[in-house]
Amino acid sequence: MALKKPKDVPQIPKAREKNIDKLKKSTPAKKKTEIEFNCKIYFHKDGTNGRQKYRFEVETLKIFSFLNYKITAQARKEKKTIDISLLGLTALNDYMAKVQPANVEIDFEDLFGEFTVNILKQDGSINSALINFNIFKKEIEIVNEFLPEKKNNSKFCTFEIDKEKFTYSKEYSK
Repeated sequence: MALKKPKDVPQIPKAREKNIDKLKKSTPAKKKTEIEFNCKIYFHKDGTNGRQKYRFEVETLKIFSFLNYKITAQARKEKKTIDISLLGLTALNDYMAKVQPANVEIDFEDLFGEFTVNILKQDGSINSALINFNIFKKEIEIVNEFLPEKKNNSKFCTFEIDKEKFTYSKEYSK
């Protein structure tokens, strides 16, 4: 018996996708404070076109030994705020497993002045830092690290400036 040819394509239901705006409005569940991520900020010279960029490297503090993981993230820059939403971990297809933390590298161009950087987790927790970018002095500095006012918000991320990864030549750095 032959199957009937379908007249229309069946619709597959879409999974609920949390975007950055929905994450900012959601209330996280109450839990103890545990530092899970570290956000390193530094200047990075792009190898393909040679442009100088600002790199945000978010990595886990836990080190994975059996599989190599990558953090999936979504980033958005608006006026003087940068929102980085951490969506989860993805296993990489590597033959050799390395003992390393999971990380994600996000590049931005044309940042000058003070920006508020928000790191958002899927449960709705937000960690923020006020960061001053000065391209002329070739420096980045953390002005303030804070938790936004939100019910059950907990600290899960630290921020640091990684001067060892700066790609400016040594004559310009202090």
